[in-house]
Amino acid sequence: MNPQISHKRTRAQESSSAIERLYITMRHLFNRGFYKPMGISGETLREALLILRPEIYGSIAEEKIELQGLLYVMDRLPYGIEECTFINLTSDEGYKKSHFTPIIPAKRRRNCYRIDEEQMNIEITRGRSEIYDILTHLTFLYIESHKIMKQVLINDDGELIRDWEKLEDAVLNKKTLTQKDKEIALTHTANFLGRTFEEVNEVYSLFACKEDEHRFLKIIYYLGIGAISETLTDKKRLITFSPVLRERLGHHIHGERWAFRIKKELFNKGLLERPLHIISANMHSVMNSLFAEEALTTEKKGKTTLQLFEELSKADNGKLREKVTKKALQNGMIYLPDESGTNIDVQLFDTDKILKLNLSSPEKPVLLVMDYAFGEQAYETMDELLKPFQHNGKKEYLNVASISIMGKAGILEGGKGDIMIPSSHIFEGTADNYPFKNKLKKNHFGNNVKVCSGAMITVLGTSLQNKDILTFFYNSSWNVIGLEMEGAHYQKAIQSASKIRRSISPKVEVRYAYYASDNPLETGSTLASGGLGTTGVRPTYLITEKILEQILK
Repeated sequence: MNPQISHKRTRAQESSSAIERLYITMRHLFNRGFYKPMGISGETLREALLILRPEIYGSIAEEKIELQGLLYVMDRLPYGIEECTFINLTSDEGYKKSHFTPIIPAKRRRNCYRIDEEQMNIEITRGRSEIYDILTHLTFLYIESHKIMKQVLINDDGELIRDWEKLEDAVLNKKTLTQKDKEIALTHTANFLGRTFEEVNEVYSLFACKEDEHRFLKIIYYLGIGAISETLTDKKRLITFSPVLRERLGHHIHGERWAFRIKKELFNKGLLERPLHIISANMHSVMNSLFAEEALTTEKKGKTTLQLFEELSKADNGKLREKVTKKALQNGMIYLPDESGTNIDVQLFDTDKILKLNLSSPEKPVLLVMDYAFGEQAYETMDELLKPFQHNGKKEYLNVASISIMGKAGILEGGKGDIMIPSSHIFEGTADNYPFKNKLKKNHFGNNVKVCSGAMITVLGTSLQNKDILTFFYNSSWNVIGLEMEGAHYQKAIQSASKIRRSISPKVEVRYAYYASDNPLETGSTLASGGLGTTGVRPTYLITEKILEQILK
């Protein structure tokens, strides 16, 4: 007799179903054109997020307010969004030519515009992944706002607790808050948030920004007011998608514009036929690796190369970075700041003009360094970049020799700063998998840093993962070592260009390496717990060094 099989669903299966429902629902709402996040139309999103309980959103399913998750979300949404009843997601529709001042979130490069007291417009130029990112953050935000409302609203007549009235006085009072005023307001706020005074006092300064040092109090107040208004007057907050955005999405408008400019620059500079090595990385590691020591001879005295790179990574060392950039521009670097709306800047390096390299090869390679893409945008940009350059009715094919992808990723068997070398990318929620021959190997890094190799999961959104589903991936036969958002999209574009369209050589070399930004399986080690600081400098430059070593051999 066969052993009895349990049909009880595991938490990992429930989580997987919740993620699937989230994405199906978000696509449906986008096609519909509008929805009320705390109304019936937003119910499926809310329920799925509460079932999933992503690590990044912490205590979303509990009564107490989630402070670290709130900080993570507010860093990625525009200043003042908590005050707005109407959120309108738009395409690039010409607002930069208006009187509206763009608002750029601290941790996401996207243009947002405060249209009036009630409305915030957010420009979507990076594809569906950006919409998913914003909608999940807003759903979290509004769930938290209703948790505040339930703590401060005594009855249906609108009577509020004394603690709330004291917070309102502090926020709406025009006078400057003293330290005493701030601590009194925080005492009352902590009481209804279900947090200690120490907890709210610790995060207070983390919410501060140049516009307002007391931003934390305002966020809590306006989130609460929005939920109270929804409950007492039934005036629901509304999210809309502009008709132009709905029409343009998926048509590669920004990616095509971005790629054409790069290929035109290569053509104009006579570099189009030279061996091209594409590197998806940041805008500093390749440039610094090639020019920092030469540009900063005085500053390097008594320092190791790694210490010099750590100095360059500090926020207050802008003048040092300017010296390196100046040296690079004088020695073959061309900088193309983004004008397409992709928010992906580009650097071109003509190695023939970098004298210290002293290359013996007659065909001096050209390095094309592109800034990080976001989720599905990786496919759009790489797909467009690998197409031939159309010029005077002729097709000019790019001589692509290699494509290297470096990025940050969540690790499942290690900690911040460790390195992951993938052998394949598996696309979450589908049966799509992309094995490849990675020119970077684990043994290339010696014993200088902890390195693991195996499959990587390309997730639909980093804010939609929890321990249960990640533990399942980690323990399964997939041999998953980490998660990121772009790998499968890049490889899909590379494979279609090299094996189907034949616009680049099928022998093009690929390199993938990631350094760990967090370990979502460890409590207190998620992205919401803070950035890498200087921990990321060492693995970033180790990966960059190995990529350049292989290209310039």
